[in-house]
Amino acid sequence: MTETYRDPNAAIDDRVADLLGRMTLEEKVAQLGAIWLTALVQDETFDADQAAETLADGIGQVTRIGASTGLLANESAQLGNDIQKVLVERTRLGIPTVIHEEGVGGFLHRGATTFPQGLGLAATWDVDLMAEVAEVIRIQMTAVGARHNLSPVLDVARDPRWGRVEETYGESPELCARMGVAYVRGLQTDNLANGVVCTGKHFLGYGYSLGGRNQAPVHLGDRELREVYAEPFAAAIREAGLESIMNSYSSIDGVPVAASRAMLTDLLRGELGFDGTVVADYFAVMQLHFNHMTAADPTESAIQALSAGLDIELPALDCYKHLPTAVQERRIDESIIDESCTRVLAQKFRLGLFENPYVDAESAPDVFDTPDQRVLARRAAAKGVILVENDGVLPLDPSISQVAVIGPHADDPRLLQGDYHYPAHLEIIYQNRSAEMLEAMEALGMEQGLDQLPEAGGTFSPGPHFTPHVTPLQGLRAALSGAEVVYVAGCADTGGDVSGIGDAVAVAASADVAIVCVGARSGLVADATVGEARDATHLGLPGVQSQLVAEVAATGTPTVVVVISGRVHTLADEAAAANALLWSILPGEEGGTAIADVLVGAVNPAGRLPVSLPKHVGQVPLHYDMRRRGDRSEFYGSYVDCESDALYWFGHGLSYTTFEYGEPSVTPGSTTEATRIAVPISNTGSSDGDEVVQLYATDEVASVARPIRELIGFTRISIPAGESRTVTFTVHPSRLAFHGLDMALVTEPGTFTFRVGGSPYDSGLRVIPVDLAGETAPYDRRSIIATTAEVS
Repeated sequence: MTETYRDPNAAIDDRVADLLGRMTLEEKVAQLGAIWLTALVQDETFDADQAAETLADGIGQVTRIGASTGLLANESAQLGNDIQKVLVERTRLGIPTVIHEEGVGGFLHRGATTFPQGLGLAATWDVDLMAEVAEVIRIQMTAVGARHNLSPVLDVARDPRWGRVEETYGESPELCARMGVAYVRGLQTDNLANGVVCTGKHFLGYGYSLGGRNQAPVHLGDRELREVYAEPFAAAIREAGLESIMNSYSSIDGVPVAASRAMLTDLLRGELGFDGTVVADYFAVMQLHFNHMTAADPTESAIQALSAGLDIELPALDCYKHLPTAVQERRIDESIIDESCTRVLAQKFRLGLFENPYVDAESAPDVFDTPDQRVLARRAAAKGVILVENDGVLPLDPSISQVAVIGPHADDPRLLQGDYHYPAHLEIIYQNRSAEMLEAMEALGMEQGLDQLPEAGGTFSPGPHFTPHVTPLQGLRAALSGAEVVYVAGCADTGGDVSGIGDAVAVAASADVAIVCVGARSGLVADATVGEARDATHLGLPGVQSQLVAEVAATGTPTVVVVISGRVHTLADEAAAANALLWSILPGEEGGTAIADVLVGAVNPAGRLPVSLPKHVGQVPLHYDMRRRGDRSEFYGSYVDCESDALYWFGHGLSYTTFEYGEPSVTPGSTTEATRIAVPISNTGSSDGDEVVQLYATDEVASVARPIRELIGFTRISIPAGESRTVTFTVHPSRLAFHGLDMALVTEPGTFTFRVGGSPYDSGLRVIPVDLAGETAPYDRRSIIATTAEVS
């Protein structure tokens, strides 16, 4: 008789109950952790016998085959199959594993399509495009057997000193939510058996740490945590069925999130309605005793984390392996282990792994970086280019004869990548494994696979690990085939060497236009200037790049500054010196082509800032939706040495055409009925273009201080020259809800001011006052209805 858990026609709850009842305590605990791939490979060869011994109790997950190796797609898929075969055929219960990987700006795997980094995708303000990118990531991951993606990053980024802003979708809860929902839907699909588990991270408040430092403590009130930082997670849970959550490394008000039942159970599962698995950020459980010092040893760390609701320890069973002893000593009840194991097993059944644990390894390369995917990568990069300033020098005159391309970011494919792109991410394995680091890892109990790491001081040659990348220089030479395009770097992207600036100035002086490509190097290694653990107190361009821009502009040659960076920079001097300023946020493999498309006018730019650009680092945190008294008023509103305004606010971006907003029509709602706002938009210029129509709301009088204005809806639309479109926003009253004095989520009656336009502080915004009738209405975060936009 077939066991119930092996019956694909049985209900998942019944299959889980049957399987759980057959498991030993050790087998249950094994499902709550992962194993480094390197622990299963000896002398670069997978040994099935050794793996069968190591995995005798099974294992919940395998840690990153693609992200930690140089394997090609078919090799990676075959290795995954080999591991699954051992688990399915050579363990007592035959429970398959889940291989987890990364996918912020594309699948982090050799040969996978390199899309723009997360913030670059957010700059498109295009949820349909995001869904297309997510679909490619899903296809590539499933082809190699990876079924759990440690993305998207749903952190709301409010401090630009933090190096990981580039991985997020920006500073607005609404933009983060919409892009995050589209991403999750594209990967998980309506049927998880065909999809990939998405992990929303990092729960919670991780992007607002003390001093903008990675992993530093967070000090936020309960209201701000829910209304701002939890909302993207809540949206992904209620609208897309988000399957997984990753904890933040930080503590909140002194309690590490990895050990916080208030965060991981009461808020996440209770208030937000999450029913998936919670996975640990790498080493987060261990950090409870090595960093936060709330636990005396690994066993106590495991007890704290599991009791809080953290189901799976990643990247390895460093602390949870002590749980059987803790149960025997009655320090934790086995029922808590059962609760987490139930969620883990249910997710594996939903993935269909018991029925289909293997993939067709030979066909895996067929879906990696195809021509159609490269077309999508180019379109995504171009849609995310933000034209910040332009005095008319752009688009470039097609009759131009000599172009000077200058700057360290003009012809280096590595600088088109973010910290979670491959191979930028892989550098850490080869460049950052010092002898001291290896000793520290061993001391922390991370003994698995140490012998498989590169030798200390080893170097990484990225050439064969890149998909073909197009740099701005290459893109411009292809786009301006009739012009002479001369290149001089001028300086490095770090350091103080100015010896090359003179050559750059000479080339610029004799050119018709100078294109200066500058920015920050993203990565996780020591020479990176932005990325994870690469936080900064200075937001200017690194090294002497600002001097390079100034001296090139001083020649009088029209100068276009192209910033290729994931850092939120202070660019007041560059904006003042240049004739045009563009920001391309780590655009990936087709970045150079996309930038050239915008410069020559083949693409009309419509990227919009997903973050505000401050004038000075002393202003931060600075975001468009500050609460009352965080506004721009002159009375007690400015610094003695700097205005309180941003240099450029969130939502800003220019075009080569012009758009005019007509008179809106409004159907007022109430605290229980939707409000509808219809606004006509005309393309009054001479070229076709996209406009990002943004809807902001202000609650004029409320029981607590509310944001000056907050984004509650948007849509990106294409309008041919001379034509018009009408956008109708439907705003459900739950979207206007906030946590009142007693922390209940309510929508209060009264006057709301809606504003529709191209950015939150655009002088051309259409202002729409609406009196919301009714009584105070209760809502909860599980039932908020997103604003919709219809185009006619």
